[in-house]
Amino acid sequence: MTTLSRFAAVALLAAAATPLLAQSVTAGKLVIDHPWSRQTAPGQKVGGGFLSITNKGRSDDRLISATSPVAGEVQLHTMSMDGGVMRMREVKDGIAVPAGKTVALKPGGYHLMLMQLKRPLALGQSFPVTLRFQRQGAVKLSFKVEPVGFGGSEANHGRH
Repeated sequence: MTTLSRFAAVALLAAAATPLLAQSVTAGKLVIDHPWSRQTAPGQKVGGGFLSITNKGRSDDRLISATSPVAGEVQLHTMSMDGGVMRMREVKDGIAVPAGKTVALKPGGYHLMLMQLKRPLALGQSFPVTLRFQRQGAVKLSFKVEPVGFGGSEANHGRH
């Protein structure tokens, strides 16, 4: 194999892998990585949204709300286990994003709860979400829809 054909093969593989790479959005001092959701079944009315937020600034910020045209309401939630029972609660005062730290919204912890879904979240598609931060303001993102088992063992999360 020639050097040129090896380069072409590597370039082709890299291009094919691009959809698997995490999307990263920078808004001021905030870096938001890999916004994603799990696919939902027809008729399912709730889904979850996940991402990580890194605050590279010197001032704390706070995620205070989110909206999306695919849902009637988007709530900030936390999940915890209490005596073997999964408990989900809305976080009314927002999610702190301390200066110099990363906050993960992931299965089993903080997450976005997409309520009153207007359509199923279909595998491989994307949908818009706007996050609102206390300092940074509005940040528009595109969430990629991943398979049900993606990102952890909380596969039934969207059915609570």
